[in-house]
Amino acid sequence: MPYPQSETTTGCIALADGTLFFGTGFGAEGMTEGEVCFNTSMTGYQEISTDPSYAHQIVTFTFPHIGNVGVTPEDNEAEHVFARGMIVKWHPSEPSNWRATESLSNWMSENKLIGVGGIDTRRLTRAIRSGGAPHAAIAYQKNGQFDVDLMRHRAAAFSGLDGADLAKDVTCASRYNWQKKRWQWPYGAAEDKTHPLKVAAIDFGIKRNLLRCLTDSKAKVEVFPAQSSIDEILEFSPDGLFLSNGPGDPAATGDYSVPLVQAIINRTDIPVFGICLGHQILALALGAKTVKMAHGHHGANHPVKDLTTGKVEITSMNHGFAVDRFSLPKHVEETHVSLFDGSNCGIRMRNRDVFSVQFHPEASPGPQDSFYLFETFADAMQRRKTKAST
Repeated sequence: MPYPQSETTTGCIALADGTLFFGTGFGAEGMTEGEVCFNTSMTGYQEISTDPSYAHQIVTFTFPHIGNVGVTPEDNEAEHVFARGMIVKWHPSEPSNWRATESLSNWMSENKLIGVGGIDTRRLTRAIRSGGAPHAAIAYQKNGQFDVDLMRHRAAAFSGLDGADLAKDVTCASRYNWQKKRWQWPYGAAEDKTHPLKVAAIDFGIKRNLLRCLTDSKAKVEVFPAQSSIDEILEFSPDGLFLSNGPGDPAATGDYSVPLVQAIINRTDIPVFGICLGHQILALALGAKTVKMAHGHHGANHPVKDLTTGKVEITSMNHGFAVDRFSLPKHVEETHVSLFDGSNCGIRMRNRDVFSVQFHPEASPGPQDSFYLFETFADAMQRRKTKAST
């Protein structure tokens, strides 16, 4: 039944357990459902909202100043918004940044993204940490009228991410070439066509900045849909294979992604580099298992230890599944671990240039402690290419 609120209450969040939060809506009017996660990043709300890895998720930002720099098309990580909703402590302010082309609220309205502000995000975050990422419905109605029974029903009926193959929903429709480098002051993202290396990037929900980082590593990047065949990849004659980030349950992509990666490893000697979902898919292809995390890791301040060097890196993360470190076969070694909870954050084959990490070394916005991994990938491709030509 309708739930009337005060004139200032235009936003509502209903958790699957029946808990309600009321606040001020912004962005697009309407109602949707998804899994609620929290993100500790101080910047990057636009990049997070357009990251395909956030498909079917409602993002709670723990940092209060969201919207203060507005939005600009240059900062989109994909062509569309993929997050289901946004929850913030303070209603977004008017933008104050020379790069901004419009306000966050207007941009969200245009992209059908629902937001609710004025929420006790500390309380919600503590609930997520103690009880796991909940299913929820989020709504913005300018008249302040909410059918909370319907919202609770939709939250409870949400199928969740466990067992969900979302990569096939967010991947590109057809292969394409990428040539833009990372954004640099004051020129923006310039094109670079002078690349000695060829990378086949499998798009499970790839971020544009990953493509820029590969280009900066002197690679010509050809992006392939998630369900591409081994013959399509080999026809390109790549010097390396890149496995991208993406949403959903990695095991659910196994029918098509695992055989592809196994075929590449068994039939070629090219280096393989995976990130996030690509890391989990590589682990599955090598014989390991993945598990659903209680609330996942989402933010730009996660410490990770490189077990091969002893160095601690501050990384960006966004994942709700993890590789089960105890399931790693003998020919695979663990290379990185989270210093928050000890979960696996990196693997590599012992006798091949095949490796992956759970975090995001492209990390913009965010720290760039781990950009060396792209250089490691490029060096491995160059060694193989040089050896093949001699």
